[in-house]
Amino acid sequence: MTETVIRPEEALDQTMQRQWVTIVWDDPVNLMSYVAHVFQEYFGYSADEAERLMLRVHNEGRAVVSTGNREEMERDVMAMQGYSLWATMELA
Repeated sequence: MTETVIRPEEALDQTMQRQWVTIVWDDPVNLMSYVAHVFQEYFGYSADEAERLMLRVHNEGRAVVSTGNREEMERDVMAMQGYSLWATMELA
């Protein structure tokens, strides 16, 4: 039986390459129109897609707004927080 050994730097590489998601959460502060505007401005979503995601945030309490590697999602979370939206990231 052969054993596969993963070096620490390889494990870190695999974690960095896994897909992450940015989640925007519902909050009692921001207007729905503002949230849709942020999605259009930052992510470049069409008005219809921004509205759909905003309604998901409003009705379901959260929406996945972007997917990518960890570094990209960290950037997106920071940007959403810069717009005063409540955002987190997690592994997809």
